Amino acid sequence: MGDNKKSYVWFPFIGALLVVGGIYLGKVNSINERIPVKDARFNKIEYLLNVINSQYVDSVDVEKLVEDAMPTLLSELDPHSVYIPAKDLEATNEELEGSFSGIGVQFSLQNDTVMVVGVVSGGPSEKIGILPGDRIVEINDSVFTGKDITNEKVMKTLRGQKGTDVKVGIRRSTASDILNFNITRGDIPVHSVDATYMIDDNKGYIKISKFGRTTYNEMISSLAKLTSEGAQEYIIDLRGNSGGYLDIAINMINEFLPKDQLIVYTDGVHAARSEARSNGRGVFQKTPLVVLIDEWSASASEIFAGAIQDNDRGTVIGRRSFGKGLVQQQIPFSDGSAMRLTVARYYIPSGRSIQKDYKMGKDEEYGMDILNRFNHGEFYNQDSIKMNDSLKFYTSIGRPVYGGGGVMPDIFVPSDTTGVTSYLNNLVNKGLIYQFAFDYSDKYRDKLLEYPTYDALLKYLKSQNLVEQVAQFAATKGVKKRPVYINISKGVIERQVISYIMRNIQGDDSFYKYFYSDDNTLNKAIDVLNNGNAFPVIIEEVPSGNNTENAENNTLVMLNEAEAIEVDSISDFGD
Repeated sequence: MGDNKKSYVWFPFIGALLVVGGIYLGKVNSINERIPVKDARFNKIEYLLNVINSQYVDSVDVEKLVEDAMPTLLSELDPHSVYIPAKDLEATNEELEGSFSGIGVQFSLQNDTVMVVGVVSGGPSEKIGILPGDRIVEINDSVFTGKDITNEKVMKTLRGQKGTDVKVGIRRSTASDILNFNITRGDIPVHSVDATYMIDDNKGYIKISKFGRTTYNEMISSLAKLTSEGAQEYIIDLRGNSGGYLDIAINMINEFLPKDQLIVYTDGVHAARSEARSNGRGVFQKTPLVVLIDEWSASASEIFAGAIQDNDRGTVIGRRSFGKGLVQQQIPFSDGSAMRLTVARYYIPSGRSIQKDYKMGKDEEYGMDILNRFNHGEFYNQDSIKMNDSLKFYTSIGRPVYGGGGVMPDIFVPSDTTGVTSYLNNLVNKGLIYQFAFDYSDKYRDKLLEYPTYDALLKYLKSQNLVEQVAQFAATKGVKKRPVYINISKGVIERQVISYIMRNIQGDDSFYKYFYSDDNTLNKAIDVLNNGNAFPVIIEEVPSGNNTENAENNTLVMLNEAEAIEVDSISDFGD
């Protein structure tokens, strides 16, 4: 697959490479020079740029012209083929590669100031004494506060090459003067497993935010931790997971499947069909499993859920997933930029493609799909989802499943609107619950640290009448108290504010454990496990000619790290 794959991927880009090459070599053709017919497809673009460069009435930055044209050119293809400028490529890759170089803090911009929310354990900042609650007010002896400070500016300033130094000035509540620290940047891990905790004596919960280079190892560590704590049943939460590396998803699915089960296959006009199957070495092949998805679960997370569903290995619960079944290959340019071109489609074991419909060059229409689903009522009523019988497929034991866009869960759980009011929407949209929680954590940090366990801190916070304090805080920010609506939304407000405070003090595990303590989708998963229904059963006979049968002579291909096909994220549509 290696050499052949490279040839078919690069062929369509010869024209683009000639454009870039022409710019950097400074080649200029005569205006009367004829373009050879056999090269007209490619040289026409290069010729146009050369003519503009040499004869246009005004001076033109041809390099900028090309940079502006590249996204437009790729936008005429499918919605996931994109151009990534050199200045953005490093940050784009960091999210999936598992680490970056920086000082090792989590921060939030509050009142035009960089507030340290958390410090990475073992990272550069922790080693020299930076603490949660510190304010970074100076960087390299220059004031670093004000309305022009953005998240992007903070990251660009604090991140840098490993081994380089950055000087920060810290304002701390216990110090009268600014404290100066010289921090040597180091490797900072980017975690993709957000939370790992026990729900009860035998159920373990793992929330995975993306499929990055380190996600498989993180998941294995989480499973080992939960197993050591007594877990015998597992819930994998992929809600909001926008995807990542296909080979990582394959390795993760392999842990739950018996030998020689089809996981996924890819196929394209220029790509021979390639399969990935389980190798039978997975440790958790027989443990009860539930997978949670929603409308923002995309690409690699849909492969995970689809492989579990089509192999009847576990139960999928939630709402229909995003519907991205296109595979991208990242192609680098010599100037440090890259493009991600769709090179194939992927298909889950039943044979269905989960890619939703799209029209070439109609990205805006494609991006409106989620909003259209919402307006159509799909998030609240399963009956509003019309399945196409012409795209009906069958799982390994004969359960009907459907292609045509996303993975439809085995058990549908509508979006929960309990407690939602215009008052709550005001608080959330203005970020006031989050702001209050940060200020409260900062003000009472020493007191809150007196409660080191989840249960102890939760009990204390529930005794503090936080909803009333949030309402008073919001009133100072221009959101008038509305007692009737506050009473309706009380449970939601309390859950959110306590969750944020617990995250600030104890981290993400405590945040999710309480935030999802009354979550309908998670509660349904718990019911399924309690009732022993994690393994699906036959509900319909498989017809003759079942389309789950695989064509003969297909080659088994387990993608390795060197040949990883990257399943792009849906960052254009939010997470």
